[in-house]
Amino acid sequence: MKEVMAIVRMNKINQTKRALSAAGITSLHAKDCLGRGKGVVEMLQLGGAEKEYEEKMSELGNAGRLIPKRMLSVVVPDKLVKKVVDTIIETNKTGKSGDGKIFVMPVMEAIRVRTGETGDETLDE
Repeated sequence: MKEVMAIVRMNKINQTKRALSAAGITSLHAKDCLGRGKGVVEMLQLGGAEKEYEEKMSELGNAGRLIPKRMLSVVVPDKLVKKVVDTIIETNKTGKSGDGKIFVMPVMEAIRVRTGETGDETLDE
């Protein structure tokens, strides 16, 4: 079992959920978060960038501020990791700074509280 954690743009979350669902991955968690990568952001420009104004996105400057993102967490059997990662990349890749990051981590155990099932039985197949 693996957890695929992805940090994506706020405006890509609904597309990502739909794409994962179409790929057969219906179970996920999402939460708002703040962060930044190697690039730095000038907050005065961020308002236009959040509204997807292309010119404002290209003008983001050099102030090291945190920007709003979404964090997705998907726990899947090992055989589905590539499908999840490829789906997230395909949906979120724009070729511009800020497209996000994906982390894949081992999960030692999963237990469904309602039934007591354990392991891969608790996950999407």
